[in-house]
Order: sequence, then C-alpha cells, then structure tokens
Amino acid sequence: MPKMKSHGGISKKIKVRNSGSTKIGHVGANHNSGKKPTDFNRKARKGSVLSSGDARRYKGLLG
Repeated sequence: MPKMKSHGGISKKIKVRNSGSTKIGHVGANHNSGKKPTDFNRKARKGSVLSSGDARRYKGLLG
C-alpha cells in the first residue's frame, strides 16, 4: 500500500503545536487591511486556535 500524502492546502494553513493544539491564521488578515479597523488588524496578527472538532477532522489530512 502506498504512503498517504499530506494535504498540501491544509499543511500550508495550519500548524500543530507541541501541546497538540492546532494553530491557524486569523480570518480576514490577508488583504484589504487599510479599510479594516486597527484593533481588528492587531488581533489578526496573533492567529487563533482551531476548534477541537475541526482539528480532529484535519488530523487525517496532515498525515
């Protein structure tokens, strides 16, 4: 049986931390930041944690 490839799109977007939680970028932080409020842009720099249900679903795609 061949090895399973990790999903390229998911592996670029999320990182698994040492504790096992999954880090993902904040929504809306990629472009058009000039028209968004400053506090939104500041909070978006930090990123966020993926929910446990989504993390379970993506774990199989990461390989």
